[in-house]
Amino acid sequence: MPLSMRYLFVISVSSVIIFIVFSVFNFGGDQSFQRLNISDSLMLTRVCTSFINGKTPFLWKNKLMIHEKSSCKEYLTQSHYITTPLSKEEAEFPLAYIMVIHHHFDTFARLFRAIYMPQNIYCVHVDEKATTEFKEAVEQLLSCFPNAFLASKMEPVVYGGISRLQADLNCIKDLSALEVSWKYVINTCGQDFPLKTNKEIVQYLKGFKGKNITPGVLPPAHAIGRTKYVHQEHLGKELSYVIRTTALKPPPPHNLTIYFGSAYVALSREFAYFVLHDPRAVDLLQWSKDTFSPDEHFWVTLNRIPGVPGSMPNASWTGNLRAIKWNDMEDKHGGCHGHYVHGICIYGNGDLKWLVNSPSLFANKFELNTYPLTVECLELRHRERTLNQSETAIQPSWYF
Repeated sequence: MPLSMRYLFVISVSSVIIFIVFSVFNFGGDQSFQRLNISDSLMLTRVCTSFINGKTPFLWKNKLMIHEKSSCKEYLTQSHYITTPLSKEEAEFPLAYIMVIHHHFDTFARLFRAIYMPQNIYCVHVDEKATTEFKEAVEQLLSCFPNAFLASKMEPVVYGGISRLQADLNCIKDLSALEVSWKYVINTCGQDFPLKTNKEIVQYLKGFKGKNITPGVLPPAHAIGRTKYVHQEHLGKELSYVIRTTALKPPPPHNLTIYFGSAYVALSREFAYFVLHDPRAVDLLQWSKDTFSPDEHFWVTLNRIPGVPGSMPNASWTGNLRAIKWNDMEDKHGGCHGHYVHGICIYGNGDLKWLVNSPSLFANKFELNTYPLTVECLELRHRERTLNQSETAIQPSWYF
């Protein structure tokens, strides 16, 4: 072989090797996948495998932040928000969302983008104790959306206290005052993530035909003390908590039977009006102010009253909205100590063990990198399913 041909061959082979090495390196870094040029399924498999192996090949994950020089139009375009209803069914069944948050802006932004649809309406309650920087970041994001707003009144939220329930009620009051004809209101926290697409959620809720979804049961033994004794919120600079006293509470008003269940619910608009104005609801709220975690008995108790709009007096644990009791870290011994729901290892204990098999719409605490799934994979899968269900033509690179 002539010397010139040998040089040309060596140069060609070297170029191919350099290209391959660069591609592999780029896949494991922050500069890859700027565009979708392979099949969706192959890309998703590679990306999720990369995340499971501890790599982070996403350039777009940082685009969820609004920079000072970015306009709203640029932000919506770069972050690929959905700006048109994806189906007639969804357009005719708008939802209202309550989002109670206090930290981790990136996590909130992921949730907001995942559940955002232009026909829906969003009330965001920011803990009054949150940092100024966090409040400003949330306000800046919401300013880009005409159908999203901050709650008119913010509470200093204490875990297990009445302030958590009051935060939801503040948003319900704001949402009920709007002319938007939303069908159901769903409450979330900043660490939730949807396991269902908007269309799937709409179809699931339509199946209840106006009934409220407030999963709950008669109080188990370990929960009776929550409403038997007086509790007090302690709001401190470093730590806030609820204190249980030895004082006994009076019986609940209107001879109501107290139920316990999930704090995360889906309520019809008619029931929301009832909660804000009916004397039974108003009096129960007042009575609940010195109980522990009143959001876990308030909704379910009211929804068991016969004749209340959308009530289910004889319901048991019906229509769970959230996959709860996540395994917070990878099992050191391998495997899952609970059950897999949509690929997520979920476990339970005591009276809540059977919740893992409920038809959950949301998962909680996804940012803990629960084995074997990560938020990035969950987000990609969610957006891919949304794309596949859409009646609107969307480019394959939409979810990047």
